[in-house]
Amino acid sequence: MHGKAAPTAAQSTTIGGIGRVQFIAIIASLMALNALAIDIMLPAFPNIASGLGVEDANRIQFVLLSYIIGFGGAQLFFGPISDRYGRRMPLFIGIGLYAVCAIAGAMAPNFEFLLLARLLQGIGAAATRVIAISVVRDTHSGRAMASTMSMVMMVFMVVPVFAPMIGQVIILGGDWHLIFVFMAVVSLLICGWSMLRLPETLSDENRRPLTLKSVVQAFTTVLTNRVSLFYTLATAFYFGSLFGFLNVAQPIYVDLYGLGAYFPIAFAAVAVVMAGSSFVNAKLVGRFGQRRLSHGALCGYFALAIVLAGLAAWGPIPFWLFFGISMLMMPLFGFVGSNFNSIAMEPLGAIAGTASSILGFAQTVGGGVVGALIGQAYDGSVLPLAVGYVLVSAISLLMVVIAEKGRLFGVGEQN
Repeated sequence: MHGKAAPTAAQSTTIGGIGRVQFIAIIASLMALNALAIDIMLPAFPNIASGLGVEDANRIQFVLLSYIIGFGGAQLFFGPISDRYGRRMPLFIGIGLYAVCAIAGAMAPNFEFLLLARLLQGIGAAATRVIAISVVRDTHSGRAMASTMSMVMMVFMVVPVFAPMIGQVIILGGDWHLIFVFMAVVSLLICGWSMLRLPETLSDENRRPLTLKSVVQAFTTVLTNRVSLFYTLATAFYFGSLFGFLNVAQPIYVDLYGLGAYFPIAFAAVAVVMAGSSFVNAKLVGRFGQRRLSHGALCGYFALAIVLAGLAAWGPIPFWLFFGISMLMMPLFGFVGSNFNSIAMEPLGAIAGTASSILGFAQTVGGGVVGALIGQAYDGSVLPLAVGYVLVSAISLLMVVIAEKGRLFGVGEQN
């Protein structure tokens, strides 16, 4: 650990010269730029396809995939850069690129140009994810880190509640191009806030030289740490199911179940329970530990996925049953994501930026590719999504078993 002294999970303190509440709000806002770029697009898929002449319904999913590839891949670049030059400068460069490419997306003359703009926008957003996690690791450790990350995720999850509604309102009152203008304005506001209030958390003595040798050493440290590596893989597969859901949420809710303009409300309901579970996790992690909560949630998700797949294989699932099972499954992300990330990051404080970039790359690109495979398998029914849930949660559980040498629900020294 480096930087400021790590606060305890329950402690109300000043972090880097600003209050803990504002610290969490800034970190959550930075991470929310990524969620905004994904979720606000969902209601506009048919409009974009119509406006840019995309005839294949599944092909419009590439609007998400291109962004996710840029977002995931660029994290490998921003990690070592932030370990060398500090957190602030790379952050502001990334947000600037995000805003410029959002404007470019608004002016896209064709689908291919839009995909390129989304790819570059994702590259800019990579800085926000890497540096947000690095700043938390700079200032926290152990259960305190898991608690703060849970609070960040709770605020962060407000975005999926409102983003689809905002997207729906924009396309009802105007054109889909205005969605990109909205993203640019929000990103610039958050950039200004961060410039004014977010301190530099990486001290000069803890900065690493930006050489091939130092980068290779840092990458080797991450990839040879059993706990970090396999928890990263577990998170990648687990979040693949979430990306898969995002890819097919619009056709399932709108085309299959006929919700129409009510789609954002159904989507928001799922996001609300996910945000609530992150809040509950923040309150419980200090008492029960990261491993007990996350392992239990993953096992529960796997069991529910089997139930959903069995029902889907039996025949068409009524909306109330599909939605009910989803409302049980999705909150479990709040007990897995932040805990898995903090467990993976815990041994890697000395190279927090590089570690965050590698973890983010594997989780985002890996999860994005898995989610794309699930999305491309969509055939007008719930079955491909349900089967995808079963497969990825089973693989994720296997990765955790390997990381823990066969012992689940353990409690480490700080975890």
